Amino acid sequence: MTSTSNSSLTLSKRSFLKGSLATGLGFAGLPLFGRGAAAQAASKGVVSGCHWGVFYGMVEDGRAVEFKPWEGDPAPSPQLPGVLDSLYSESRIRYPMVRRAWLEQGPGADPDGRGSGDFVRVSWEKAIELVAGEITRVRETYGHPAVFAGSYGWKSPGKLHNCQTLLRRMLNLTGSYTNSVGDYSTGAAQVILPYVSGSIEVYEQCTTWDNLAENCELMVFWGANPLNNSEICWQVADHGSFRGVDQIKEAGVESICIDPVRTETAQHLDSEWIAPAPQTDVAMMLGIMYALQDEGLHDQAFLDRYTVGFDKFLPYLLGDTDGTPKTPEWAAEICGVPADKLRDLARRFSSKRTMLALGYSTQRQHHGEQIHWALITLASMLGQIGLPGGGYGLSYHYASGGSPTHTTPILKAVDDASGVKVEGAAWLAASGAVSIPVSRLVETLLNPGKVMQFNGHEVELPEIKLAYWAGGNPFSHHQDRNEMLRAWRQLDTFIVHDFQWTASARHADIVLPATTSYERNDIEQVGDYALSHIVPMKKIVEPVFEARSDYDIFADIADKLGRGYEFTQGLSEMDWIRGFYEAAKVEARAKGMEMPVFDAFWDSNKPLAFPLAEAQKDFVRHADFRADPLLNALGTASGKFELYSTAIEKYGYDDCPPHASWMEPIERLGGPTTLYPLAVASNHPDLRLHSQLCGTKIRETYAVQGREPCWMHPEDAEARGLSDGEVVRVFNQRGQILAGLVITDVIRPGVIRVSEGGWFDPVEPRKIGSLCAYGDINNLTTGVATSRLAQANCGQTAMAEVERFEGPLPPVTVFSQPA
Repeated sequence: MTSTSNSSLTLSKRSFLKGSLATGLGFAGLPLFGRGAAAQAASKGVVSGCHWGVFYGMVEDGRAVEFKPWEGDPAPSPQLPGVLDSLYSESRIRYPMVRRAWLEQGPGADPDGRGSGDFVRVSWEKAIELVAGEITRVRETYGHPAVFAGSYGWKSPGKLHNCQTLLRRMLNLTGSYTNSVGDYSTGAAQVILPYVSGSIEVYEQCTTWDNLAENCELMVFWGANPLNNSEICWQVADHGSFRGVDQIKEAGVESICIDPVRTETAQHLDSEWIAPAPQTDVAMMLGIMYALQDEGLHDQAFLDRYTVGFDKFLPYLLGDTDGTPKTPEWAAEICGVPADKLRDLARRFSSKRTMLALGYSTQRQHHGEQIHWALITLASMLGQIGLPGGGYGLSYHYASGGSPTHTTPILKAVDDASGVKVEGAAWLAASGAVSIPVSRLVETLLNPGKVMQFNGHEVELPEIKLAYWAGGNPFSHHQDRNEMLRAWRQLDTFIVHDFQWTASARHADIVLPATTSYERNDIEQVGDYALSHIVPMKKIVEPVFEARSDYDIFADIADKLGRGYEFTQGLSEMDWIRGFYEAAKVEARAKGMEMPVFDAFWDSNKPLAFPLAEAQKDFVRHADFRADPLLNALGTASGKFELYSTAIEKYGYDDCPPHASWMEPIERLGGPTTLYPLAVASNHPDLRLHSQLCGTKIRETYAVQGREPCWMHPEDAEARGLSDGEVVRVFNQRGQILAGLVITDVIRPGVIRVSEGGWFDPVEPRKIGSLCAYGDINNLTTGVATSRLAQANCGQTAMAEVERFEGPLPPVTVFSQPA
């Protein structure tokens, strides 16, 4: 039995570096990190950045041999060896490839054969001709909405080589397409929160860790695990959450972890661990809220001044509207946490300065809209929103939210040539001829012409015949893999840019080998929230085999379609990068800072640092609103927190009521309609970024007999006669996978954990429902939508059973070259 969890994989490999980072004066009076001996040694390499942080690429004889962490990184990622191996792994795509049946018989030929690996190598000239010709054919035959601009996923950072934007740029310049809106990470939350708190909020700054260390008395991590998730950033990682967690530990802040797993964060802080049944958080919150109301512990003055609708929510809480009071006893029956503990939490939350830190995974479930609404209702009853160290935060676990924001210009980026100015979150903007909710592509493929309800309006689902993906891996991140396989057979053509033979590439008809970030130049900012530096993402090595940058690929396709100059504007890669920097330089000057000239910045081979004001270290979310709710009104219809939404009420959705509510999911641990006994926690993995790095040697540090690990509590393993380290079959009505068993006491009984992002490896590619040899958990998760409001994904909704796998073990083939 394993008595500790992923701490042995992650925490033991990471030294928590303490103390301040040395700074010196750089160009034009701006500080540049690392002007000491360590920096001089590191400067022998080539500076760059990635989702895992700033690093120096060490090169020998034209080959990268080490990615050395930047000396200014407070907690360098142990995943960097895998990042390096992504350049040279066996799974690297080497040449333009076309599926044989598609090439010889035409679009739509033998759709069952996708994934079987029968590819033909073609020249780049031929590949560009085929792609341009197919875009033209589909548009002329079916109309422009028949082209789907996929490219959803964690593309590499960088302001130029944003393949998602570049794909849309090419398609906008040459016609139109179907677009997607929203994301898989926070699809339910980002739709419900504008009604409740006036913005999507999940990607906005939290009260800083500095402020928490000074003022917070009780930190509650509710499905949030900063020491896992903040290994990476959407931009270049700053790893500020590692410093932040250490700050609250050193300050002696009491902490609670509410999670089916005793996470790395809980272990590092020695937090109190409360393990409710998965998908029952709303019921648990309602039980706490009932106790607050029942014992007179709620802050009525805050509710009266800063919220609307509590008077309409209260009858539901008390059971006046449905005959079911949401007592701690009622909640305990659902969530499995004793009623006395829920009352104790109500008293502790209300008597201490409490920060409720909620994770994204809690809303990736059936009726996921309800969890963030319930949390804000609970926080409103506590009345601490806007106070130092109190309230709630929605991004402490994401990209080091809570790291104080520096005074910095914002780097511009290449645009999609749509002519539409996008404010805020670009992925939420409608573009193209039609926009569908991002996680509803499978439903769209299977139901062209269907009218879908989405956030108060109707969307007619288009007929899609060509899906084009660059920078994402849909055969990893989408739920219900076998339903997806059925849907994919409706496509004439699937085009993929990638640098590794992921399952998405293996299921493509045309595969174009793209460069990694380390084979091209770019520029980016460090820290999604900190914005502490601008880093030159310098090319470390020349492209391997025949890989080309997405920019060059799309430029050639645009040229083939007659819009090449419009795509490039006659600019080279370095022209674009210089332009982004110079625009930032102008903005910096307006803020009283003088950045060095571009050539000096680029040649310095170092990140460029920006100052941090003392006031930013003490940032408190919603403090201005609390100080003056009229002058600093929220973006809701009332300008206040809306605990009851009349707008949502008017939609009349029976799966999304007008206030936070407990709604029975289609399946859950202890639920009335559950077919299988074990709840599945499809957590973010320890040593990769979703599916990224799964195809590298770092997999060898955690795989069990070459398979994705499946964590199980000793009681559940004993009941099934299973032993640690053996290969098991995990299955339900949707699919089946193999996994390597890890027996551990850091997971709740009745729950198993198989991390998302494992590469799909069907033993029989032509057979829908085939056993996955490696362990892609989305064979088991449901593809239903959260509700008609958000139409988001339910990646945490799954029940399953586990049994010993009998018979010869099928080989894992997905990490090698296709046949």
